[in-house]
Amino acid sequence: MRTGLIPVIAALLVVAACSKNSPLDAMQPGERARVVRVIDGDALVLETGQSVRLVGIEAPSRGGRYDETEPHAEESARALEDLVMGREVQLVYPGLTRDRYDRALAHVKTTDAAGPAWWVNLELIRQGHVRVRLYPDTDAGGAILVEAEKEARQTSRGLWSERAYAPQRAERVTHEDRGFMLIKGILGDEAERPQEDERTILCTRKLQGSSILIDMTFSARAACDTPAGTPVLVRGWTQKKRMELVHPLHLEILEGE
Repeated sequence: MRTGLIPVIAALLVVAACSKNSPLDAMQPGERARVVRVIDGDALVLETGQSVRLVGIEAPSRGGRYDETEPHAEESARALEDLVMGREVQLVYPGLTRDRYDRALAHVKTTDAAGPAWWVNLELIRQGHVRVRLYPDTDAGGAILVEAEKEARQTSRGLWSERAYAPQRAERVTHEDRGFMLIKGILGDEAERPQEDERTILCTRKLQGSSILIDMTFSARAACDTPAGTPVLVRGWTQKKRMELVHPLHLEILEGE
């Protein structure tokens, strides 16, 4: 992308978040309450006791009793604290409202006069503190999040300046690599679907020059039609050189490569 276009894109994203035509306006309005705790860069707690998982984003984990803290986890959590801690926010629901842990699944926007009006999910992406991760039942507004992430990646903002989060070339991914990953490669032909997942996997595609397989779910059906030979950036949970791709926007066609 030409450098001169980057400020223009950033300005358009701000307009999209704050204008009367924001995609948030078409979603279901939810609770208003003050934020009293930030758990990770994508999770917080309201004064009502309600836990909230910010949809459309994936923040580095601060870890737990048995898990190590991931790179950039503290920076990500502090960024969310800077945006919302102590402020009144409104939850906005793009679809499914609760997960199995009874966490609210929402976009979050600030509503008080204590600071700027933020579409918090979008702002975290724009600053480069989280990655986009979409699910079909909460994906409204996802295209705007994807565009914001592209701009943050291209300017090496936040976690995108760290080696741990750089999109990996397909041929360099090892059998031991595991987790939510972004992988660059050339989309190849179809491969045999895993028999145990035939009810959820619509097609399986190879990445040329590697042994990586991309299992594309029925919810990502549009991605299955991408022609072989297309340079792509794909994202999803990956283990043993196999990625599950659950949303069509998780396949990004790379122009000029």
